[in-house]
Amino acid sequence: MDHPDADQPNELRSDGLSPDGVASDGLASNDPGRPVGRRIVLGMLGLGALGVVFGKRLQSAESRALTPIETRDPTGLTALVPAGDRFRYYTITDSEPQRSAADYQLSIGGLVERPMTLTIADLEKLPQTSLIKDFQCVTGWRVPGVHWSGVALPDLLDHVGVQKGASALTITSFDGAYTESLTLDQARRRDVLVATQMLGGPVSRHHGGPVRLYVAPMYGYKSCKWLGGIQLVSAVVPGYWEQNGYDVDAWVGKSNGRDDAPTS
Repeated sequence: MDHPDADQPNELRSDGLSPDGVASDGLASNDPGRPVGRRIVLGMLGLGALGVVFGKRLQSAESRALTPIETRDPTGLTALVPAGDRFRYYTITDSEPQRSAADYQLSIGGLVERPMTLTIADLEKLPQTSLIKDFQCVTGWRVPGVHWSGVALPDLLDHVGVQKGASALTITSFDGAYTESLTLDQARRRDVLVATQMLGGPVSRHHGGPVRLYVAPMYGYKSCKWLGGIQLVSAVVPGYWEQNGYDVDAWVGKSNGRDDAPTS
């Protein structure tokens, strides 16, 4: 079974990309550049080990140092660097979709009183919510204390008006392939965000920006990247990873056979 949070080392091709065309750390790359020498890679392994020993600050520096190297590593050795508190991610499509903040639109429809398409400027006019919560992958890695900001999903639902027959949400990515689902009760939690800010700045393309979903109490695959659409529907339609065997109700520590500490 494939993993849902894009968080396991993938087999690398000779150009340093995984079979789905994504670099080993999940960053899309159309230009593999000059291959990284084995000596540099081994040095990065040492840096990763120091990050584990000396903590979060050095791990952050490690992440900044490794990103350009991982995308040009034909050996796959950088996949062995201890991940510490940094994200590991990828896309299920051939490349990461790209949409600028100026071009971004979020479509909301289905069983709503006021179907609409919202820009980032529109989202920013709505009440804003900030959270500091962990991000937990179903395969085991965790990033603690991530800063998230955006529109709480219940506020967005109130803005469009939910019709009586609605009981679930179908969530789509503008990558054209990824889908997710939530029940209406789950979507009305205050710790579920349409996130426009992450890690102290706008959500980057690599993290699923310019807008992504963040479902704090659930495993990462529920937090749809490159958020493109929300449809209110009468029943839950299992999303991409649920169709591949993962739990629909993906509560951290209470699903998928895992006992991780709760994130919210």
